[in-house]
Amino acid sequence: MAHAPQIKVAATYMRGGTSKGIFFRLQDLPESAQKPGAARDKFLLRVIGSPDPYGKQIDGMGGATSSTSKSVILAKSTQANHDVDYLFGQVSIDKAFVDWSGNCGNLSAAVGPFAISNGLVDASRLPNDGMATIRIWQANIGKTIIAHVPMVNGVVQETGDFELDGVTFPAAEVQLEFMDPAADEDGAGGAMFPTGRVVDQLEVPGVGTLNATMINAGIPTIFINAQEIGYTGTELQEAINSDPKALAMFEAIRAHGSLRMGLINEIEEAATRQHTPKVAFVAKPTDYTSSSGKHVKADEVDLLVRALSMGKLHHAMMGTAAVAIGTAAAIPGTLVNTAAGGGALSAVRFGHPSGTLRVGAEAVNTNGEWSVTKAIMSRSARVLMEGWVRVPGDSF
Repeated sequence: MAHAPQIKVAATYMRGGTSKGIFFRLQDLPESAQKPGAARDKFLLRVIGSPDPYGKQIDGMGGATSSTSKSVILAKSTQANHDVDYLFGQVSIDKAFVDWSGNCGNLSAAVGPFAISNGLVDASRLPNDGMATIRIWQANIGKTIIAHVPMVNGVVQETGDFELDGVTFPAAEVQLEFMDPAADEDGAGGAMFPTGRVVDQLEVPGVGTLNATMINAGIPTIFINAQEIGYTGTELQEAINSDPKALAMFEAIRAHGSLRMGLINEIEEAATRQHTPKVAFVAKPTDYTSSSGKHVKADEVDLLVRALSMGKLHHAMMGTAAVAIGTAAAIPGTLVNTAAGGGALSAVRFGHPSGTLRVGAEAVNTNGEWSVTKAIMSRSARVLMEGWVRVPGDSF
């Protein structure tokens, strides 16, 4: 019996922040995968190695975690005053679907460097030495991200001394500005707080009624108090991810919060929308030891945050969730703001399982309505491998 041979497709494997993913130029994809649809999804699933009932993605490029089962498609921008269009696909590990409902804030740090190195930015906009300002159109959510990418001798500077908790080695700093981060495509009319309140009473059958801040900023996120669900905010991955009852509880919170936020119409739809919304729990500062053994003291942070992604506790913090944290912290009365001590906060440093991270946001109240002009944080990015990925020619 004859079998279709493998094909090879130009690709780059990159780390961005605390995530890794496969980056493609749109023009390099197989013709059938150059447009949205089943062929594109099947192609990316096969590249990453999903669906994998073993949960390991051995026969693909994925790393069997939400942080490493990611794909990015980039093209010269079709939007005015932008350099590159950025489309992110979160690839399910054990199910046959790609979730296109949100952005990846961590991989956003790698978009500018990739775009520069792969000819997607006009050379006239690039300094030989200094900081390149790359205007990114985030196509999943229809938002602008500004990336400040260092350059030396006409090429991207990847090495440096910027340290990011959750990443083993230092690298060059890439500062990101998430402009007007409140989501437009999700929630009630694109409202930052889709229910109209900064704190809600969220009823979750089998769990109870929880205080919740449900916000569309960076990525739709449901914040709850750690103590209300029996946690301290100092937990590491093993404490949550090895507990099936805890994971089921968080999924129930996510599903019912998604319904309240207007992201889904029926509770059953949550199962096919794994990437959004996120669930995070917050607590006031206290000493804890990070996953690397680093001792984080209470006076080094403003609050503690733990967040789940694709059904598991994240090893550090998703970049988009960090935007949500910074935005919520800037708005008095939210659970995040309260955990951080309350009042007017333009930036916070929060503790996560791998260490700490600082994020800032500019919030404005106009006629009783909150808006955020931008959220700012620093990440780093690095090319890990470039060349081609290979997939069976009949797999998509």
